[in-house]
Amino acid sequence: MSATNIHPTAIVHPGAQLGAGVGIGAYSIVGEHVEIGDGTTVGPHVVIHGHTRIGRDNRLFQFSSLGEVPQDKKYAGEPTRLEIGDRNTIREFCTFNCGTAQDAGVTRLGSDNWIMAYVHLAHDCQVGNHTIFANNAQLAGHVLVGDYVILGGFTGVHQFVRIGAHSMTAVNTVLLQDLPPYVMAAGHNAQPHGINAVGLKRRGFSAESITAIKRAYKQIYRSGLTLEEARDAITKEAAVSPELTLLAEFLATPGRGIVR
Repeated sequence: MSATNIHPTAIVHPGAQLGAGVGIGAYSIVGEHVEIGDGTTVGPHVVIHGHTRIGRDNRLFQFSSLGEVPQDKKYAGEPTRLEIGDRNTIREFCTFNCGTAQDAGVTRLGSDNWIMAYVHLAHDCQVGNHTIFANNAQLAGHVLVGDYVILGGFTGVHQFVRIGAHSMTAVNTVLLQDLPPYVMAAGHNAQPHGINAVGLKRRGFSAESITAIKRAYKQIYRSGLTLEEARDAITKEAAVSPELTLLAEFLATPGRGIVR
């Protein structure tokens, strides 16, 4: 792989660690404790500070701020971190903050994510792989996001909310409670609107699996069962429909209550 390509107007601290083939665009700033993996390109006017580690083959567009101190008044200068995986696309004007000592001390974005413009990942957010965040999706602190989640434009997520894998929100959705796996939500405040059947089909879920997930959705939202009763029924069905294990475990984990 080729050597690094640093624009003459960029400012890269001598302590920063840049892999092979890294590109740093005009007027970008890379701090002392930053690590950037092979093949990652950083556009112009990007600021990367803090204890930030970025993996391989990412593409960072202009005007983003990554690894800055958290927007948390309790932060007292601790060496908390931001970690970004591989093959992510991060578009313009994104802001990803480091973690806090009151949580895991790290904000994480996994791999193969498509992050559009003006997205904010607050301190201690944990985002999985293969997600899509449309323009202006905003995550408050301590939010957990599973794999293959799609957040519509201007989705706002309250702190400590969990968003289950394969779920989806519509434009202008406000999540004040947890969104279970597979479920689509819309509105302010968010309301459930069925399962993400099209997305599941595209990802190779069988017709039988999708039918089982639809049945589980009806048990939660349309059967008149309490949430505990629905969870028990889904747990039993997971013995023959393994795709329901993800949903049963999500419902069994304490949180902010679910969108319902």
